[in-house]
Parts: sequence; structure tokens; C-alpha cells
Amino acid sequence: MIPIQNLYYLLCYAWNRLPEREELLATDAAAFHRPLELLAHVLLTGTRRLLRQGLGMAYSTHEEELTEIRGRVQLAPTVARNLLRRGRAVCEFDELGPDTPFNQLLLGTLGHLSRSRSLPTTLRQEIRLAVRRFPAAISARPLTSENLRAVRRLRPTGASGFLLNVCELIYHSALPAPNAEGPARFRDFRRDEVLMARLFEQFVRNFYRLEQRRFRVLSETIAWQAEAADEAAIGLLPAMITDTTLEASDRKIILDTKYYAAALRTRYDQQKLISPHLYQLYAYLQNQPTLPGQQLEGILLYPAAAQTTDLRYTLLGHPVRVVTINLEQPWEGIAQDLLQLVK
Repeated sequence: MIPIQNLYYLLCYAWNRLPEREELLATDAAAFHRPLELLAHVLLTGTRRLLRQGLGMAYSTHEEELTEIRGRVQLAPTVARNLLRRGRAVCEFDELGPDTPFNQLLLGTLGHLSRSRSLPTTLRQEIRLAVRRFPAAISARPLTSENLRAVRRLRPTGASGFLLNVCELIYHSALPAPNAEGPARFRDFRRDEVLMARLFEQFVRNFYRLEQRRFRVLSETIAWQAEAADEAAIGLLPAMITDTTLEASDRKIILDTKYYAAALRTRYDQQKLISPHLYQLYAYLQNQPTLPGQQLEGILLYPAAAQTTDLRYTLLGHPVRVVTINLEQPWEGIAQDLLQLVK
């Protein structure tokens, strides 16, 4: 279980965003007891910043009965209501305003949190104050999977994209669904191994992308060094996609993250490496072409939980390391260990 104080760093890097100083100071000073409190605090801080800077605007279509022509006249309803004799018409027009899908979802999420008994009273009160600062023109959109997908399709970036990720994580932490009857309860999303595995992978890749300059960082698809009589048979081979590849002129590191409780597994009363993980990395190394003078290396990285591991091998001339990182230590130690791993 990653300590709540470190979750903010993990989420920021996983979502390709450097931690904000204002949020860092507040996060370090606050004693959060549940991940939901951290998520609500980050969402509140980000919302306040958006409100200070000005909420995003977009054009939306309106239809109104007017005394002067504006936009496009809707003939059918105008004639049906016999409006022309009274000097009126139904007009459809586009108007720039803050009633955007993202702002609607943000307001709906904050309203949902403001009623949650899983949050401290003082935090709920602060959220209510932020809700009151939203323009009256914005209509709240409930926090549902459909609404999240609709806003995600708009591809918000920057602060809006980050806050959308926070809203999505809040949604995945809710039991039952926010629109269900009765008070909403929240679960600790750190227990969701699939979700945490994805966040851990994104965190490691984006940390190296943002915090070092020696390597080019990417996730790449490795082609099989294979031949077949039937060309279609090649297409049946499984895809080999690296979690993180760090490439320089003299070194290339394939780093695979595994969100498991331990790097070793007991088999017949003996501790062994998890064979599918090592076989996968070995296949990557076997099929990965390199430039002349470039050393190819492999790393299996696990979060330290049950035990600490740091094993080094040479497989077919390639240095391979199986190592754990302690995510319970202060953030400065985590950052130093990650940078030291690729020196």
C-alpha cells in the first residue's frame, strides 16, 4: 500500500504533470487518512486555480423565442406558434459561455463530494464554498461513466486534463455508483491491482521523461525476429510492447514494471523469480535490434512490499537487473532511487 502522502506524486507523474508547489505545500502539511481525502483536496485546489484564472469557454447552441433576429430562424416552430404576427420568432444561435461539458462534470463531481460523509466536515464546507463560485449558467453534470467518456472524447489538456483524471479516479473509487440511492461509500483504489499497475507503469515512464535528459523515453513495439512460410502467420504472433524504453547512443534499457507484492514467489519451498516476467523481458532483449556500440540492458522493477530484492544477471551478454523500489520512503528517496537505477 503506497502511503497517501506519496500518492500525489505518483498521480502527477502518471498523468504526465509536474507537481504544483501550492498543492505540494498543502499535501505535505495535511494529514490525510484516506485516498479520497487526497483526491478531493487536489480537485479542490485545482478548481480554485481554474476559477482564479477563468474557467474555459466554449460555444453552445441555444434556441429561444426573440423579438429580433439572431442566428438562424427556426421556421417550423415560428409558424406553428403564429409568432410572426406578434413580431417574434424562434431563433437558434451559438453563444460563448462557461457551460462546457468539462465545467459541468467538474461542478457535478464537486457537488457529489460536498455531500459525501466519507470526507471531513471542514473539507466538505470548503468544497461547497468553491461550488458557489461557479457561474449560475453552468449546469452540473453527474459523475457517471457515460459523462466521463463524453468529456474524455473532447481531449482536454493541461490543468483540465489533470482534473479530469482526478474525477475519473474518484468515480472508480465510489461504491455504489454516485447516482444510486443511499449515501455513497468509497473504497481505497490502492487495492485495485489492475488500476495501480497501470498507474505505476505510467508513473515510472513519465518520471524518467520529465526528470532526466540523457535518455529518450518511450514505449515501443518490438518486431519479432521471425520467419514463416505463410506471411499471415507472422501477424498471429503476440505484440511485444515495452512499458518503458530508455535510449541513448551508447545504452538502451528496456524497463518493465510489475505491480506485484514481491519479486520472488515460493515454489516447492524455494524462492524463485516469477518466470513469465523474466521470459517476457528475455523475449524483448532477444528481438530488440540495437545500434553499433549500443549496450542493451533489461530491468524488471517491482514496488517493494513483502521483501527487498536487487539481483543482477547477464543473459546472452545483456545485463539484466531484477530490483524493487520502496514506495513507502519519503519522496526524495524514491526520486533518487529511480534516477540511480539508470546511471
